[in-house]
Amino acid sequence: MQIAFLGLGKMGSAIARHLLSAGHKVTVWNRTAVRATPLKAHGASLAGSPADAVAHADVVFTMVMDDAALESVILESGAITAMQPDSIHVSLSTISVAFSNRLTDAHRAAGTYFAAAPVFGRPNVAEEGRLWTVTAGDPQVIDKILPLLDSFSRGVTVVSDRPSAAHALKLGGNFLITAMIASVSESLVFAEALGIEPSLFFETVNSALFRSPFYEAYGKIMLHPPEHAGGTIALGEKDIRLFREAASAAGVKTELAGIFEANLQRAIEAAMRDQDWAGGYYRFVRAMSRSAPDIPLDL
Repeated sequence: MQIAFLGLGKMGSAIARHLLSAGHKVTVWNRTAVRATPLKAHGASLAGSPADAVAHADVVFTMVMDDAALESVILESGAITAMQPDSIHVSLSTISVAFSNRLTDAHRAAGTYFAAAPVFGRPNVAEEGRLWTVTAGDPQVIDKILPLLDSFSRGVTVVSDRPSAAHALKLGGNFLITAMIASVSESLVFAEALGIEPSLFFETVNSALFRSPFYEAYGKIMLHPPEHAGGTIALGEKDIRLFREAASAAGVKTELAGIFEANLQRAIEAAMRDQDWAGGYYRFVRAMSRSAPDIPLDL
């Protein structure tokens, strides 16, 4: 299959390599061109613009940071009009429900298709080909792209024929991740204040209560933040904000999410935007707690 892949950060590059390994012809583009070069060694063709990348593609994947980046890459660059008739744009990014609906309409008007396929998992999970992908769109489109999604996923959930439903599910999932990070952060600060080793506390409650590999993985990240963030405070703030916007549009109150959003915004104001989503949030909570008033936020 002829594939175009736009957006080659840590996640995008890993997914593009899996598509190449599956035997597809992949043309890649990235705003910072140097990030595309390593994929040439894996058999990818390099394009000079989004429009050039998509011109002969059956399926166009995008993996960019947010609504604004995706609007620039697909709409403002002219890529949507350069796509072949009946070709498919698959958005792997976590974007807003409103923009997902807008893209669905824009592709319909252009004679192309839009499908959502946001993914759960950090870059190391993408490298292993073990993401969980949530997809939605026209049933015939989903049938066509499922083998591609399977090449980098340990599982795929088909939500509905509305692409925005998949993006809504992803935002709901990311809210739960933030809630987990926030609750674990406060419990670790509590344990430390009462003289309990945080790692011992976490190991005990996970073994006794959750028995969750997911909690275990995030606990390790929080207690031992990676040198290079898998997901940043800035991304976490973006996702919780989009969750609240979608909930508000549906008439749903989200009081917990409001607290998380405020804390993430305060962490960004304290120069923590590029710190790890989980490790940074824990550090922020420690710094703001009475038990650790001397921890500088900006270090």
